Amino acid sequence: MTTARKYVLETLFQGTPKKSDLKIVEETLPAIKDGEFLAEAVWLSVDPYMRTLVNSSNIGNTMIGEQVAKIIESKNDDFKVGDYIAANFGWRTKTISNGDQVRKLDRSVYTDDKLSTAFGIMGMTGATAYLAFLDICVPKEGETLVITGAAGAVGSAVGQIAKIKGCRVVGFAGSDEKVEYLKGLGFDEAINYKTMTSLKEALDKACPKGIDMFFDNVGGEFYDTIIPQMNNSGRVVIVGYMSQYNSEKPDQGPRLNPSILAKELTIRGFFIYNWLPRWPEAFKAIGEWIDKGQLKYTESITEGFDNMFDAFAGLFTGKHIGKAAVKA
Repeated sequence: MTTARKYVLETLFQGTPKKSDLKIVEETLPAIKDGEFLAEAVWLSVDPYMRTLVNSSNIGNTMIGEQVAKIIESKNDDFKVGDYIAANFGWRTKTISNGDQVRKLDRSVYTDDKLSTAFGIMGMTGATAYLAFLDICVPKEGETLVITGAAGAVGSAVGQIAKIKGCRVVGFAGSDEKVEYLKGLGFDEAINYKTMTSLKEALDKACPKGIDMFFDNVGGEFYDTIIPQMNNSGRVVIVGYMSQYNSEKPDQGPRLNPSILAKELTIRGFFIYNWLPRWPEAFKAIGEWIDKGQLKYTESITEGFDNMFDAFAGLFTGKHIGKAAVKA
């Protein structure tokens, strides 16, 4: 008999998520069948997107999320005992799977000290940074890029890729510590939005040649202010809107269509799972940049499955720098 622990939804999130919205329960798993395997979580991911998707779920469902797991029992010839995998199993300690939508990890790449990167810089995070920026922003040398949420896992990677491509990079973050982190990564300008006096003035000073590209993780006031300041033929990619995630009533921002029309801006949303066939391309390039020392990454590690919610809540209080991960 195998017992798993999992977080289930007690109530849908209203405003900022509360610990009482989730409950840890035990589940007795059946014996695996032919074609199945049993995997045990080693690392679990917490990400801002979870906040937006939970309310399309149902009470009693397992909290969503990606994990790196080790196969501990198998009746599937393609997945052996001892293999490591990445999969969207959610916040649970053990899972039975038939291998559908499971990514087996190459141990020559994902060594013991890099397993967590399978949902970080060498996983969904890295693929998002690479594909959203390069395919939608289409950077040209000398252009200026502005990134919101720049000290997060995706934003910090995007900034470094932009520097590799010869761009000027301006990032916004929520603390002096994060500003110093971004400067250490090579950002041309890093701005603490919590202490600045005027967003428009900060942009005017940091972007003397205007803004050619905007990588938006935050939305809200940033989006409303940056769009009118973009150069003609500017490109915008929207990968998140963290300023709105916990809002019970959506903000009513300015109507920006005149700026979008007059400047012929390209604005596109990005959902990473529609780009799965391109992930290997992203990982190959990112791996080479890491090996050359051109791209660095940081992980904020929380110890223990019981502390999953604390790690998740930290996403909305500015606790983490880089990728947030939980070591089971």
